[in-house]
Amino acid sequence: MFITFQDAFALLMHLDPSVVGIVLVSLQVSLSALFFGTVLGLPIGALLATEEFKGKKAITVVLNTLMGVPTVIIGVVVYLLLSRTGPLGVWGWLFTPKGMILAQVLLTTPLIAALSRQILEDSWRIHRDSFLALRLPRLSCLKWLIWDCRFSLTIAVLAGLARAISEVGAVMIVGGNIDHSTRTMTTAIALETSKGDLPLALALGIILLGIVLMANLFTFAVRHVAERRYG
Repeated sequence: MFITFQDAFALLMHLDPSVVGIVLVSLQVSLSALFFGTVLGLPIGALLATEEFKGKKAITVVLNTLMGVPTVIIGVVVYLLLSRTGPLGVWGWLFTPKGMILAQVLLTTPLIAALSRQILEDSWRIHRDSFLALRLPRLSCLKWLIWDCRFSLTIAVLAGLARAISEVGAVMIVGGNIDHSTRTMTTAIALETSKGDLPLALALGIILLGIVLMANLFTFAVRHVAERRYG
């Protein structure tokens, strides 16, 4: 076991090209998915928090359900969409980073939308009467709400990052775990462990754990700043 840890740290210290390549693919896919998931999820959450319309409760239930849906189900759905016989097969995204990003967007968007709805809904209840009295345009109200809840929304976005970067089922199905192309940290850890290459799997696990730890530390710092500023 000691030798395994020693070899893993050697890979990290020497910036092994295979490790660096896998990490870069993971960050590219996860950060891209997080960006699109945030762009889509925040407006959906804001709309559900401030508007009353037919079907709102049903949409909320669907979002809450999708937050916990097994990732392999999303992977199968995206695979069917992107396969040659699927409606999006002409895009040629299957077994590419673009297809993996699409799968992770479908995972992060419901999570960010559901969490942001809960956050913005509480703020909307507090400020709704003031907005109505001032007769502010709805877009201005939404901008103010998002700015007022920016610290809490940051936590929702970081939850989306954790969901994306730690995901394995969907990206393995859609990406195919192709070396130097679609292999991410989670899929590589699963593969290398099964092959017996424990130092590489451990090195990737240490990096993944470090990224999640930094995200959690940032979340703690944001929450601490918010509590000190607003009591």
